Amino acid sequence: MRASFGPVLTTLAVENYRSLRDLVLPLSRLTVVTGANGSGKSSLYRAMRLLADAARNGAVAALAREGGLPSTLWAGPETVGRAVREGRAPVQGTVRTKPVGLRLGFAGDEFGYALDLGLPVPGPTVFNRDPEIKRESIWSGPVLRTSALLADRAGPVVRARGASGAWGEEHHRIGLTDSMLSEFADPRASPEVLVLREKIRSWRFYDHFRTDAGAPARQARVGTRTPVLDHEGADLAAALQTITEIGDADALAAAIDDAFPGSRIRVEVTGEDGRFELRFRQHGLLRPLGAAELSDGTLRYLLWVAALLSPRPPELLVLNEPETSLHPDLLPALAALIATAAKKAQVVVVSHARPLVRALEVIDEDAALLELEKDFGATVLAGQERLDRPAWHWPKR
Repeated sequence: MRASFGPVLTTLAVENYRSLRDLVLPLSRLTVVTGANGSGKSSLYRAMRLLADAARNGAVAALAREGGLPSTLWAGPETVGRAVREGRAPVQGTVRTKPVGLRLGFAGDEFGYALDLGLPVPGPTVFNRDPEIKRESIWSGPVLRTSALLADRAGPVVRARGASGAWGEEHHRIGLTDSMLSEFADPRASPEVLVLREKIRSWRFYDHFRTDAGAPARQARVGTRTPVLDHEGADLAAALQTITEIGDADALAAAIDDAFPGSRIRVEVTGEDGRFELRFRQHGLLRPLGAAELSDGTLRYLLWVAALLSPRPPELLVLNEPETSLHPDLLPALAALIATAAKKAQVVVVSHARPLVRALEVIDEDAALLELEKDFGATVLAGQERLDRPAWHWPKR
């Protein structure tokens, strides 16, 4: 079944982020990224999170948490010559011809966006390792062209097109570490920047839910209507009850029965403070189990149910290794859940579980499978030649 939501991202581009030396990927409504351990899947996931952080002005802080820009940059040579590829010469450093920078971007039928982060010019400050935004551009359509630019930023100076299509006479200044997505989203001067910012801010990322004895999802908590499961899963019971009341209750029941035939869930509100407690009634047991009693795999599956059946679908949903700690018998049910979510949101799944990948291909024939591999330390898309890549141009500094 085709998706009924709006335009999707068609291209993702990353340059110089860890092993992602120069990667331009085609995206579909449902994209499954796979590959061997160490092929760059986790780096791709983190690169997408960095893009989302830019809309909240958090890209610089996110890079700092990873050890700073220098530690996240591509560690190999700028170019790999023919002699090295043929084994006639060792891999060694080359004379750099381009400025040091980490570049991230995406494009779709509606908008495109590119961010270029580089090292600052040394000055009288102890913050000389803070990356600066050297260039930032937003354009209409899938390919960057000068005539398609909507907002453009070089260093601290931002300019935007007015309603007439002409560049505004006033140039705005923002901090070198601030994104124009957060600092220049004015509904009058630059409505397109505001629209794009809100689209990116709706993106959701889920990565390795906790299921240990002290996991937030195992604790009874005061509940409120929860259309979006938080990243820790602390509001699991409230999120499942919200799906029951204002979401797709039939899909919820089917997802539980698909994984655990004859089972069902119920949420109880207990105590004077109204704490929500999850009750899981499994076929063959005399009493329902509480969240604290569930196995890691069962709890994790219920967390994925709450995340994927959200009554408020995002523009983009990115899942990192959702198969973790799930029994292989649960993977077909998980694949069906993911395919259901892809009818209402664009979904990217990063996984090395072949059974899950195969199940997704069988369930959704339109799913795009991208297999990553290494070529002289750099992550590449298997089978992609230079002319096979989606059209992509970076804005120049």
